[in-house]
Amino acid sequence: MTNEKLLVKDKDVVVPGEVLAEGMNYLPGNGTYRLNDKILANRLGLLVIEGKVLKTLPLAGRYLPRSYDIVIGKVIDILMSGWRFEINSPYSAVLPLKDASFTYIPKGADLSRYFELDDYAVVKVTNVTSQNLIDVTCKGPGLHKLRGGRIIHVNTNKVPRIIGKKGSMVSMIKRATDCMIIVGQNGIAWISGQPEMEVITVNAIQMIEEHSHTSGLTDKVKDYLEKATGRKLEMTAEVAEIGEDVGNVEEMRE
Repeated sequence: MTNEKLLVKDKDVVVPGEVLAEGMNYLPGNGTYRLNDKILANRLGLLVIEGKVLKTLPLAGRYLPRSYDIVIGKVIDILMSGWRFEINSPYSAVLPLKDASFTYIPKGADLSRYFELDDYAVVKVTNVTSQNLIDVTCKGPGLHKLRGGRIIHVNTNKVPRIIGKKGSMVSMIKRATDCMIIVGQNGIAWISGQPEMEVITVNAIQMIEEHSHTSGLTDKVKDYLEKATGRKLEMTAEVAEIGEDVGNVEEMRE
């Protein structure tokens, strides 16, 4: 009889080729594969056990766009037919004229009146072709040009952890600092508030990014925010729930 055995724990860091489980009780998910009666990791990553499914979340890597992702982009070129955005991906994205504004933009207009070079905007990915041509739109709820504030970059694979279930982690930071925070699925975040509160927000996000694989993270972030701001934070049920949760990029895209 085959020995059924799980050889690793949830949230362990695993390496390519490492045996995660023996026997047929467990199923391979993203970042793992089956070889005979064993399940092995196929990349360096953080192990996530969901029931009987074993997955790994990559610890590094650039953003790969998918339709309907909400991202933050930077204007790097003004074209005849729109704007080109850098979106923290190997491939740039294009914002066509028709998707830039609900207001009609006439042909031949000075496009820098709408978006200038180095402007940032919250946009949604509308199309990704097999040739890696990416279109985005700025027409829709929450999509707009960003003014003021500061931009930071985070590991794209840590975005779900920073946001938390139903936005609970980022909501806790907002309540503590009164900052406006937008975290794009491409690992670019925008923060706007009082300068000292922006610094506290950046520190909290970096803490989450650095310790995303550890348990008790929610309490650590809460303690830091309370000490840094002098405000007492009440834990909502949703915030308490994410303390031991590791987010999944795939869940964020559903």
